[in-house]
Amino acid sequence: MDLTLSTEQALLRDAVRKHCEDQYRFHDRLAILRRPEGFSREHWKTYAELGWLGVLLPEDVGGFAGSSVELALIMEEFGRALVLEPFLSCAVLAAQTVNAVGTEAHRRHLLPAVIKGELLLSLAHFELESRGDVQFIATSATRTSKNSFLLSGRKSLVLSGATADLLIVSARTYGDPQDRDGVSLFLVRPGTPGLIRRPFRMIDGGFAAELEFTGLEVDRSVLLGEEGGAAEALERAVDYGIVGVCAEAVGVMDRVVTVTRDYLKTRRAYGTTLSTLQALQHRLADMLVELELSRSMLYRALAGVASADCQARRKSLSAAKALIGRSGRFVGSQGIQLHGGIGMSDEYIIGHLFKRLAVIEALFGNSDFHLNRMLESIDTHEMHRPANREDVEVGVLTSTEMKL
Repeated sequence: MDLTLSTEQALLRDAVRKHCEDQYRFHDRLAILRRPEGFSREHWKTYAELGWLGVLLPEDVGGFAGSSVELALIMEEFGRALVLEPFLSCAVLAAQTVNAVGTEAHRRHLLPAVIKGELLLSLAHFELESRGDVQFIATSATRTSKNSFLLSGRKSLVLSGATADLLIVSARTYGDPQDRDGVSLFLVRPGTPGLIRRPFRMIDGGFAAELEFTGLEVDRSVLLGEEGGAAEALERAVDYGIVGVCAEAVGVMDRVVTVTRDYLKTRRAYGTTLSTLQALQHRLADMLVELELSRSMLYRALAGVASADCQARRKSLSAAKALIGRSGRFVGSQGIQLHGGIGMSDEYIIGHLFKRLAVIEALFGNSDFHLNRMLESIDTHEMHRPANREDVEVGVLTSTEMKL
């Protein structure tokens, strides 16, 4: 994989970084965080004007036709600044789902509005029992005699579900909760009778919602794509979501290391700055090692998400999500400890960085879930062969490493 950025990619990264440095300083973010919606509509409009909301979408709907690399560049910079706008939920998860499974009419109607910043979409897919499993769907959509469906069930941790203009709800029209076939998508307006929406703030301050469907009746016309055939589109959308949060986590960890380094250079104790103490230097070096290992795993995920081999893609993404989640916990907790008491203050950035890393670790399945999923994708030959140098370099977890 060529890791050299093109001219366009470098310009995109620099533009996002400059915007965040100028418009998303920590005190600016605190003010945005305290707004009722929890994000800035003005910033969202700016992202639309700069074309960032269409970075992954094709040109026929007004998008940039970019790849996962462009997504990672944006999300890493957003991670450094702890951006609160619903880029992941709307421009990645929901938009990719519509693009993959929607009819031409749906694509032409919904995606240009998303790209222009006029429509906030949210994907309501994961459930409490799924624990990160994309395939698990217990919410049901039962046919009625009126050519409509009755939705029953619950969705948990719906990102931006509290502020979305339109919800994309996954439900099972036939089959058991673990079946791959039988998953359908429905476009549901907030406020529809039978839909109960319970907004809440996550530990990092961002908004999410829990949705409950109590006999919600929807017409067949709001069906997104073909009935029962949405599983592959959901998997691909979540794949891009995993790449996005992995890149964001790398950006957050980079900021933790930078902020902690600068603090140790200025904080004085025992007649000297803390940066001169060898024990603290070693801890900072350990944080840097975890950061660079995570960055390498992000590159592996970028290579894997483009693979046509489903098993190889799943293994690469799960390896990256598991390792980056673990590294994020380590780097964030070390940053808090090296700051001492100020690290617990809500008026200082290090605690907010740690909280965001904790949320990222839980999104789309935690590290334990992805370790198990990756082991399931390893065949018998791989499970019994010894680890080689290539495995160590790219961070592939073999059965031998798992025992450790």
